[in-house]
Amino acid sequence: MLLGLLLVFAAGACMRVEAADSTNRSELPVAPWQGSDTFEKPSDEQLRERLTGLQYRVTQHEGTERPFANEYWDNKKDGLYVDIVSGEPLFSSTDKYRSGTGWPSFTKPIEGVEIVEKTDYKIGYARTEVRSKHADSHLGHVFPDGPEPTGLRYCINSAALHFIPANELEARGYGKFLGLFEGN
Repeated sequence: MLLGLLLVFAAGACMRVEAADSTNRSELPVAPWQGSDTFEKPSDEQLRERLTGLQYRVTQHEGTERPFANEYWDNKKDGLYVDIVSGEPLFSSTDKYRSGTGWPSFTKPIEGVEIVEKTDYKIGYARTEVRSKHADSHLGHVFPDGPEPTGLRYCINSAALHFIPANELEARGYGKFLGLFEGN
């Protein structure tokens, strides 16, 4: 974890970190994910209209939000984290943990979800960027300093996510993921 904190501080010194927008994203119209066959990424103009400035910069221009000043870093509710652009399911709260970095951190994506990994050198050394497969949204990065069972830390920007509480999954079109929260 100390290595993770050092990486965060080093990265923070070298990259532009964005301030959080004050928009309440719980009101944003994220459509239920219908699958890759039906998803068509909105135009740049549509994305600028629908997303906050921070969400747009993070997802479309690889921005980073401030640590400890973002919507989900300390969220402890059961639920599903989906791509803010497409609604595609990405992470479950059951795999979220407190990394101490100030960003939502997960040990793994939801089983069966394909996250795209790319190497980026934007801060002077190689890091593994993670993007949503279908919307190609920049989500954050994955580091090899997480807890078991994976040893990975998916360090994700809240601005790239929309949270759907477990008790709303059925009503919001994500009922097939209810099994992730049985017994919680």
